[in-house]
Amino acid sequence: MMQCLKLGALSRTTASTQMNVQSSRSHAIFTIHENATDNKMISESSQMNEFETLTAKFHFVDLAGSERLKRTGATGERAKEGISINCGLLALGNVISALGDKSKRATHVPYRDSKLTRLLQDSLGGN
Repeated sequence: MMQCLKLGALSRTTASTQMNVQSSRSHAIFTIHENATDNKMISESSQMNEFETLTAKFHFVDLAGSERLKRTGATGERAKEGISINCGLLALGNVISALGDKSKRATHVPYRDSKLTRLLQDSLGGN
């Protein structure tokens, strides 16, 4: 598992900006799925072997920092990356705001507005 985490960390894109010498240019999500099966039968009278399975999902999320183009002095590819980072953070903020507002939650939570929120949807509260 640690090898996967290290490989993912090494695969992340970093670049220099005026604000940060080694700025991560993406969000990172490391997800662990854990399944545990109870060896005891659920019902002793049952003819079939039915076992209880517990499932857990852990997301470890490293969000890229919000960037102001004027402050970072980003141009070209760095500017595009900054815009993409900001769009993902804005979408995440909109989802969290919608989940916190009972009137909005009943109508629409904008999970589909970014890849980040789509990946985290089931953990944030959407099916």
